[in-house]
Amino acid sequence: MTVYFIGAGPGDPELITVKGQRLIRSCPVIIYAGSLVPAAVLEGHAAETVVNSAELHLEQIIDLIKTAHAKGQDVARVHSGDPSLYGAIGEQIRYLRELQIPFEIIPGVTATAACAALLGAELTLPDISQSVILTRYADKTAMPVGEELGNLAQHGATMAIHLGVNHLEKILAELLPHYGADCPIAVIHRATWPDQDWVVGTLEDIAEKVAAKGFRRTALILVGRVLGSDHFSESSLYRAGHAHLYRP
Repeated sequence: MTVYFIGAGPGDPELITVKGQRLIRSCPVIIYAGSLVPAAVLEGHAAETVVNSAELHLEQIIDLIKTAHAKGQDVARVHSGDPSLYGAIGEQIRYLRELQIPFEIIPGVTATAACAALLGAELTLPDISQSVILTRYADKTAMPVGEELGNLAQHGATMAIHLGVNHLEKILAELLPHYGADCPIAVIHRATWPDQDWVVGTLEDIAEKVAAKGFRRTALILVGRVLGSDHFSESSLYRAGHAHLYRP
């Protein structure tokens, strides 16, 4: 018996890995995050037990897993995006290790990757940014010392900010001194869902544009010079005259 933490991707039911889909269709028990995972992701399953974890607290989820373990039944524990990023799987894994219940993590497409695809953007351009910082806004859960947005922004790297659209004005105030008012920024609402929407602007005008859209939740903020620049060097990988293992 194994508990599979499966990344269902950002919303589009086709953006799940072949392995993740196979496990959902074969596991006799499915526990899925119904508030963020569309029902279409579960299509084709043959499970005898399907539970929406949005209605449960942690101990109830663990009790379901313990029951499945006692019956020798594999569990598809389905999370949105990639379960290793803001998936709250760490606390579940801690319990499973104590109970000596085997588990495996099946990666998924992240919201950041989905938003970059929607914008038609590469997040790591030569001379512009070679790093991507995935972070969140500190609201109910404080950020560790040194990980405040202002500190991270000092790097000038491409940044993906989760759970922050309701605090956009405060976020902009922390970013402005480091990125500048003319730095491109995008706010993407429910990327890859049927009602996806987004707006692109600068740190100076994005707040007004977001207010006009009415985004209040389930939105990702992407900021960085990579979003608005065509002035960057070509990569060495495909440059004529650059030899490597596959092109002597």
